[in-house]
Amino acid sequence: MTRRAVMVGGVKIGGGAPIVVQSMTNTDTRQVEATVSQIEHLQQAGCEIVRVAVPDYKAAEMLPRIKEQITIPLVADIHFDHRLALAAIDAGVDKLRLNPGNITDPKKITQVVQAAKEAGIPIRVGVNSGSLAKEFLDSDGHASAEGMVESALKEVRLLEDLNFTEIVISLKGTDVPMTVAAYRQIAREVDYPLHVGITEAGTPWGGAIRSAVGLGILLAEGLGDTLRVSLTGDPVEEVRVAYEILRSLGLRERGITYRVCPTCGRTEIDLLTIAQSVQQELTDVMEPLTVALMGCVVNGLGEARDADIGLVGGRGNGTIYVAGEATYHAVPEERLAKEAVRVVRGYLKEKRS
Repeated sequence: MTRRAVMVGGVKIGGGAPIVVQSMTNTDTRQVEATVSQIEHLQQAGCEIVRVAVPDYKAAEMLPRIKEQITIPLVADIHFDHRLALAAIDAGVDKLRLNPGNITDPKKITQVVQAAKEAGIPIRVGVNSGSLAKEFLDSDGHASAEGMVESALKEVRLLEDLNFTEIVISLKGTDVPMTVAAYRQIAREVDYPLHVGITEAGTPWGGAIRSAVGLGILLAEGLGDTLRVSLTGDPVEEVRVAYEILRSLGLRERGITYRVCPTCGRTEIDLLTIAQSVQQELTDVMEPLTVALMGCVVNGLGEARDADIGLVGGRGNGTIYVAGEATYHAVPEERLAKEAVRVVRGYLKEKRS
């Protein structure tokens, strides 16, 4: 089912638009220079909408200064105090994220909705398993998929009763099966665009795996109009992982798709070091491209010929393929990474001309 469209600044969510990649800063929003710098790094990595925490009035006061220095839509993340949402709207943000688990007074929500309507900005009803109101917990006091959906729908119906339908919904849990079940249920109830994610997923290694499993299931089923991969650490890594998930499912083409040999006893070059060096040097590439880095000729020849740029290792050296043709032979191992990077950049320069 194609979900209705919602505009966040100039970015379309839902309505058949490409799945939008989001992230959230982990700087102190009151520190404008640091926050703007991080947003710029996120945008360079491919982030299309950015969210900032608004924990107090000082943070809200900094929002106009942040917004005037960035070029992607800005979302204010609001908890507990509806007055911060009103201040964020006055500051000119492009969207609000409200947590129905900690802003529960209908009168206060009404004030926020009316202000958002006047400003012409959408609201994300952002349910998290860790902050459900008590009425939505199960008999043992735990979160459940059903409780998350009930919490979201209660808020959505309140917004609809106020004639407000510029809504995005998220139902993020730390438990992957519960989160998947919650999104499946809400998708049958409403047609608002869905912001998908696994919350508090973890550090980059484990969090990326959990996010890929949960988001992979949802996205493969056609559920998800925008996403955030939640990882502890540099949020730029969230964006990189998000695009890798989308590329793996053929849903977005941005940056380099790497096919890298797992290596075995036939490998006679230090492929891991070479691959890490190549990927590090080419993190700035945003054009869709396939690069194969292979350790031997068993699968290497086929993968290299099928890629835009391919590298196949031999005994202390390697061959580099360009557009399926073996172009550079017997390149010494110590030069392979640098030569592969040079070839990729040359290939892209020629494509652009």
